[in-house]
Amino acid sequence: MQRWLAPLLFPLTLDAWAAPCPDWPAPRAATEIAALSGQLASWDDAYHRQGVSLVADELYDQARARLEQWRQCFAESPSAAPDPLASSAGGVAHPVAQTGLRKLADSAAVKGWIKPRHDLWIQPKVDGVAVTLVYRKGRLHQAISRGDGQRGQDWTHNARRLSAIPQTLASQRDLTLQGELYWRLDAHVQAVSGGGGARSTVAGLMARQALEAPQAAGIGLFVWDWPDGPAEMPERLRQLDALGFSDSLRFSQPITHVAEASAWRERWYREPLPFASDGVVLRQGTRPAAERWQAEPPHWAAAWKYPASQALAVVQAVDFKIGRSGRITPVLRLQPVMLDDRRIQYVSVGSLQRWQALDIRPGDQVAIRLAGLTIPKLDSVVWRTHERSELPTPHASEYHSLSCWRATPACTSQFRARLAWLSSNDGLALPGVGPGTWDKLLAAQQLDNLLDWLNLSEAQLRDIPGFGSRSAAALRQSFALARQRPFGDWLRALGLPPTGGAALADSWAELAQRSVQDWQDEAGIGPSRAAQLHAFFQHPEVQALSAQLHAAQIDGF
Repeated sequence: MQRWLAPLLFPLTLDAWAAPCPDWPAPRAATEIAALSGQLASWDDAYHRQGVSLVADELYDQARARLEQWRQCFAESPSAAPDPLASSAGGVAHPVAQTGLRKLADSAAVKGWIKPRHDLWIQPKVDGVAVTLVYRKGRLHQAISRGDGQRGQDWTHNARRLSAIPQTLASQRDLTLQGELYWRLDAHVQAVSGGGGARSTVAGLMARQALEAPQAAGIGLFVWDWPDGPAEMPERLRQLDALGFSDSLRFSQPITHVAEASAWRERWYREPLPFASDGVVLRQGTRPAAERWQAEPPHWAAAWKYPASQALAVVQAVDFKIGRSGRITPVLRLQPVMLDDRRIQYVSVGSLQRWQALDIRPGDQVAIRLAGLTIPKLDSVVWRTHERSELPTPHASEYHSLSCWRATPACTSQFRARLAWLSSNDGLALPGVGPGTWDKLLAAQQLDNLLDWLNLSEAQLRDIPGFGSRSAAALRQSFALARQRPFGDWLRALGLPPTGGAALADSWAELAQRSVQDWQDEAGIGPSRAAQLHAFFQHPEVQALSAQLHAAQIDGF
């Protein structure tokens, strides 16, 4: 059902996911549009024909909205938007068309939808697969998949194995029901667990030739409409409950204004439910006669989705951040996207190895979610741009704990990380000195090695763009405090490897004379750490820094 809704999103989501038009020449635009169209068509075919969801609905919606934006940016492109239902139609006609739903973008849209209407109800938007059930004289006659809304697949064989679908009704009458087959979940909280692939599970099971008993028992049914039922909603719900469809009465609530709709939406989003849901559905209790329904969004019902748990973001660039220890972390620069009221512009890939495995390039579209509700996290690559950009990639072998003691172009990132560590609370704890301070000094080319700032005068600092008289005086005072820091603080600031329980002398000369074996004889120092400590004190750049500190008369040097 969700894939049927996607084309209706364009007017609602393009503003929400507004992005500048890509700076592409016409031939590339045509290629990229065709490639994304092909990807959408592949997802549609897998979902509608095979019952397999290859991408989350919210990412699918955003990808389709982005395709429409590109087509508007490049109006001369001959590529037409793919029909999401191209492969979904089956051989069985629905007695009453399944209508789909229009999606309302936000509370303002919901308020506007509610205002001119009356006799309104709200239900959870159950995250399952749509089905039509046809009863003849109280016996199940046919079960039909959603298909294209007019024709679907015959699911009757598997539907007869589902305990959630009564095979006979207490009333011997003809009736047609429309509803959602869902995967039963125990106290499922959507805000915490998301959909969890529940809908895909049901779609895959119903597409099988036969269902095993445990699988059939795991499928529930939520009837969301009875096209040829009683005209009034309360009576429809009462009779559905009497016929054995209890979820309809339990999860249908009357509302009169947007505040009530918002309260139910929030409640069902955060409280345990027996199924996954991806929003709420607003309905008028009264609606036209069933023979007037069409396979398109009606005026008497609309969906209000839950906040997106994932955002589809376009990669603008890949930056390689090199930390103090030489660890390389690729960071993606993104076209800004909103996720849970947060504006996301950067996301870490985690490691160079993961970036190499994913092969993310500018123009690719990636799925972003929030970890712990605050930290952007890269989930996956959703779509790759057809044209692959070459990227200058740092070599891991060139960066380590003893590399980049000077401000060379290849060492910009690691050298800056060394400076940030030096002034932080883990190092010299210099008040008012942070990454921004070092950026200004580096931009003014005042730093060649890690300690050149020690000799900068207040007058020199005033001449640097970004520093006024007051800030230059405060910075010079912070630099002066560094001279008073104890020897141990200076060792940590320079990047001394962890020493565990080893006893440290208060003299650089004595520590520099220790052999690997001397270090290994200390408590808590193993062979690997002993080699690291020895290498640190013997490295030419570190020895040059110790000489510079000796000349500055710093205690211990």
